[in-house]
Amino acid sequence: MAAMRRAGKLAPSVLGADFGRLAERVRQVESEAALFHVDVMDGHFVPPITIGPVVVRALRAATSRPLECHLMVERPLEQIEQFAEAGADSVLVHLEAAPDPGAVFAKARSLGLGVGLCVSPPTPVTDALPFLESIDVLNVMTVNPGWAGQTFIAEMLPKIRRARAEIDRGGLAVDLTVDGGVTLDTGCAALDAGADVLVAATSVFGRPDPAAAAREFNELLRARGERPSPARSGPPPR
Repeated sequence: MAAMRRAGKLAPSVLGADFGRLAERVRQVESEAALFHVDVMDGHFVPPITIGPVVVRALRAATSRPLECHLMVERPLEQIEQFAEAGADSVLVHLEAAPDPGAVFAKARSLGLGVGLCVSPPTPVTDALPFLESIDVLNVMTVNPGWAGQTFIAEMLPKIRRARAEIDRGGLAVDLTVDGGVTLDTGCAALDAGADVLVAATSVFGRPDPAAAAREFNELLRARGERPSPARSGPPPR
């Protein structure tokens, strides 16, 4: 008997928003957002520099939705406390920046934060599987981290399928997030591969009516949530 999907979630990424009107844009889509994804880049782990704790504090004042801080930073352990103090609800760290992330997870948990692990496209998803029981979110990057507006890398879909199979096999309450190049079309493919959460930046905030764009994503999530999970076959990907 096919397993039914969990309800999917939309996580608009504020990286795609107009920073001059950030609070306004966040409030505009708040009713459609399960949470907000906050891309933090330090200019070292990835070339750009984006959002820091000061902006997270301003976002905290603008919305009651959970703030998920995606730390694309070289030394995440040293920065977690700043984001907790600013009002983050959870932090996602890259396996590439923290190959042994236990200390990062422990620090985040001690501060009352949820934790997640991200894998960039070159990293085999199998490298993240040993940590599934320690995390709340597994974020499979479908672009190379660093910039909004990139094209979805379809070759990452087998990684999503493999992660879904392992999460289901263990009966784990881990959200499987897809992040990068997510549109209605690529989001559909990601959901069919087993994703729970769609992170969308440009395809929400880059549209003339971000609220309408977010509603379209939620219509897709509801439609896919009513379908049974597809059977999966073939050799497991790395």
